[in-house]
Amino acid sequence: MQESAFDVNPDADQIAAITRLLGREPRGLEEVAVSGDDGSPRVIRVASLVDGKPFPTLFWLVDPELGYRIDQVEAEGLIARLQERVDADPELQAAMAADHRAHIALRRQHMSPAVQAEIERLGFAGVFEERGIGGIEDFTRIRCLHTWYAAHLVQANTIGTLLDEWFAGQSA
Repeated sequence: MQESAFDVNPDADQIAAITRLLGREPRGLEEVAVSGDDGSPRVIRVASLVDGKPFPTLFWLVDPELGYRIDQVEAEGLIARLQERVDADPELQAAMAADHRAHIALRRQHMSPAVQAEIERLGFAGVFEERGIGGIEDFTRIRCLHTWYAAHLVQANTIGTLLDEWFAGQSA
């Protein structure tokens, strides 16, 4: 897998591919953050303001095979099993909180001063300072493996690493 450079606008072919993958035109698309070896989009980066509304989920998983694989493990109850593990381990809780803080900082890096000013003007600055991966507010909870894994493919995180371990164990 290769990562594209940040702040690179997607070209027409990438937009067309993402539109096919989503089944609709992408809203707020700013970048293909991670591409497969064949150049196909795996993760996209979305603007923090979409149609004048806050959008704290920075990265979206668009890889259909990986998305389906995560759908399957979520349906099998993996979120609950991972959550039990996190609930029992203060080190995992601290690592998750650090992941959220790192994600907040990364999201901020992708906001222009004009976007930051508009977010503040609209009264949403707190949303972007208090919500981490997947827009989650409680830094000890796992809500969606797709958003965790999309963020993980860009910048490694605790839940993405646990998911990698789970997948590796399933393949053995």
